[in-house]
Amino acid sequence: MNAAIPFSAQLINLFAAVILLLAFAMLAQRRVLALINLFALQGLTLCLATLVAAVTTGQVHLYYSAGLTLALKVLLLPWILYRLVKKLNVKGEVEALINIPTTMLVGLVLVMIAFNVALPISELSHTITRGTLGIALAVVMLAFLMMITRQKAITQVVGFLSMENGLFLAATSATYGMPMVVELGIALDVLVGVIILGVFFFQIRDQFDSLDIHHMERLKDN
Repeated sequence: MNAAIPFSAQLINLFAAVILLLAFAMLAQRRVLALINLFALQGLTLCLATLVAAVTTGQVHLYYSAGLTLALKVLLLPWILYRLVKKLNVKGEVEALINIPTTMLVGLVLVMIAFNVALPISELSHTITRGTLGIALAVVMLAFLMMITRQKAITQVVGFLSMENGLFLAATSATYGMPMVVELGIALDVLVGVIILGVFFFQIRDQFDSLDIHHMERLKDN
């Protein structure tokens, strides 16, 4: 008879399930501000999952990871995105290349693929978070799907950041996270990348009076 799953592992699995649900909510969301709110909430849930793993395992670096996630994914990056949306005067709904019901069906297929791919890997892991590996891979795939089905540049950036959340969850699931030096390097890269992309958004808006990326095709045609 299988041993009962520890309460901490159940709590981590719950947080991981919420992260996956938020990924689906982001995939279906059309409004930019609501999308940023969902990203911040996803970051907060990831922070809580990491904190529970830190308390349970005694891994000190996970406390720093949780704090870094809180500062970067819940506070700083959403604030930067809010400022960009306000300054760029982004309004209305975000147009998608395919309709929402079809996107959600494709997302469900990707989730099933992710769980099947992650199953043999998670069986090799001995961490209490190994059950969330399939969810982490599913979040990455859903974020990638959001990136390729949205036409607004700023929503693609949110999709990229959500993908990084999934990768962070996968690292925590498999090996209790990455070394702190690596995490700090990735955090700095993400922050600098968002700032550079913010400048890029202004250039797109000034050139085309829109943030729809299909306008970039004009440059290729010319």
